[in-house]
Amino acid sequence: MSTISLQHIQKIYPNAAVQERRKKREKEGEAPKKRNNLKITDEGVVAVDDFNLEVADKEFIVFVGPSGCGKSTTLRMIAGLEDITRGDLYIDGVRMNDVEPKDRDIAMVFQNYALYPHMTVRQNLEFPLTLRKVPKEQMDKQVNEAAEILGITEYLNRRPKALSGGQRQRVAIGRAIVREPRILLMDEPLSNLDAKLRNQMRAEIIKLRQKINSTFIYVTHDQTEAMTLGDRIVIMKDGEIQQIGTPQEVFNKPVNTFVAGFIGMPQMNFYDGRLLKENDQYVIEVQGARIVPSEDKQARLKERNTAEMDITIGARPEHISLKNTEGAMIQGVVDVSEMMGSSIHLHLNAGGKDSIVIVPTLELGDNYPKVGSVVPFTFAPNVVHMFDKQSGKNLEYL
Repeated sequence: MSTISLQHIQKIYPNAAVQERRKKREKEGEAPKKRNNLKITDEGVVAVDDFNLEVADKEFIVFVGPSGCGKSTTLRMIAGLEDITRGDLYIDGVRMNDVEPKDRDIAMVFQNYALYPHMTVRQNLEFPLTLRKVPKEQMDKQVNEAAEILGITEYLNRRPKALSGGQRQRVAIGRAIVREPRILLMDEPLSNLDAKLRNQMRAEIIKLRQKINSTFIYVTHDQTEAMTLGDRIVIMKDGEIQQIGTPQEVFNKPVNTFVAGFIGMPQMNFYDGRLLKENDQYVIEVQGARIVPSEDKQARLKERNTAEMDITIGARPEHISLKNTEGAMIQGVVDVSEMMGSSIHLHLNAGGKDSIVIVPTLELGDNYPKVGSVVPFTFAPNVVHMFDKQSGKNLEYL
């Protein structure tokens, strides 16, 4: 259990050719050139840029984002497997930039399990304790406790090849927790499992978190894992933090269109529209329909003295209504109808854009919209999102 502080962390992978050109320009007295792509500098490729995060004791933090956004690189810098180009990493108030990985009291679970195939499960679990020269009696106690927590006691005498993917991942987690590290890092540990096993292992990790006293940092590209596991979520894109917040905060109050589109399944629908101000209240105009935002949204827009402008309108599939609201309706043509059991996912073509609407089957009864039929819909005024068309920022939380 530990606190972690990452302050202005930057990771740059040097580019030999770029470095050579920089040295040549310096020798010739030429000023450095600015580049349009801020992720490529004269030093090389910027993988993580100005990363700032405070992690509380025993907190479960999830890094989430698309492939290549820098989340695993950040995790590896915390573990000491990657050097930090700039910035400071503190664990329990002690600067760790130059501390060897073995001296950080950190355990890490990798995506590919990384088990020793010639060892039994027990031997795999004992290995980190053997390196620390833990007495045999204490070692047996810790291994048995870890195996009990993860439900792998019956597999202790098997080798990894005799285990399923889910069982191997439990062993990998067991090897990480057996020495009771103060920080547990997990790098996409469930990505090699099928959907059913992933669901089971998510539940196991939640239970595990309640039984051990470590601080967790978990990396994934799966936003479902992020929403179900994390106390807070760090959403990354192109090496930069886009938003930090609880699962509910990032879902209900996305700060920009990237976060809004990345969090939520199916993803948020986006439309071109315009924000107008009429009779001291704001009105959204979209595809011929006029929608009046709720009172709390009106208040936030007024507080910022938001001007009339072209905007991007966001509405989650579950927040779109097929019920008439004062005639403020948009017309959509059904392209695809997906029966999901308790709900139907309708793919509508509205103004040339695909829109997904989630409708409870109880609400429709037997009147399922057929492919090709015209369906009128509108947005719930209390959950519609308004983004600046140029910057992509949420107008309510600028």
